[in-house]
Amino acid sequence: MSIVKLNNKAVSNATAIGSITSLGSMVFIKKLTASSSATLSFVDGSDGVVLDDTYKEYVFTFNNIHPSVDNSFFQFNLSTDSGSNYNVAKTTTFFKTQHSENDVYASVDYITGSDLAQSTAFQQLSTNSGNGADESCAGTMTLFNPASTVYVKHFISNTNLYHFEDLSMQNFVAGYGNTTSAVDAIQFKMSSGNIDAGDICLYGIA
Repeated sequence: MSIVKLNNKAVSNATAIGSITSLGSMVFIKKLTASSSATLSFVDGSDGVVLDDTYKEYVFTFNNIHPSVDNSFFQFNLSTDSGSNYNVAKTTTFFKTQHSENDVYASVDYITGSDLAQSTAFQQLSTNSGNGADESCAGTMTLFNPASTVYVKHFISNTNLYHFEDLSMQNFVAGYGNTTSAVDAIQFKMSSGNIDAGDICLYGIA
């Protein structure tokens, strides 16, 4: 029996399962580890970072992002000038689900105060992270075709955090950087204080 697999570059026809394992794989590029870091930045061509037309899709993973300041937001911005400025205009949506440890709070909400409308500000990826010893934020973000000089730059993010008021809070954020210039750098930081600990890994989707 023939198996047809779709990927982002072609349609492949395989007769054995083993022959399709190399298609659509995640290729590790770079890991940045925070240690009381004001920012963590991935700049194409710098220190082994690839963020160009090598891949059409890039995935960032956030592992135990721990803020130095309680009740702060994890956020990001994009650059089209190799990190000289992180100020790409963005239009985004933001909603969250939450459930408290004491089972009092449970909701799904669209958060208008956390989305952007053609703004160059940093975009929140999470809300109100706690800085307790066991509190952190984790998740993923996908950036699509950042090297395009034709289309805007779409992204989708999904994070879960230990809220400073003892809630599990999942944040769903999506939108686009409204530029047809190639995006060649991305920066992550907290809204207040430093990223005390945690790591961010960058992968390309082959």
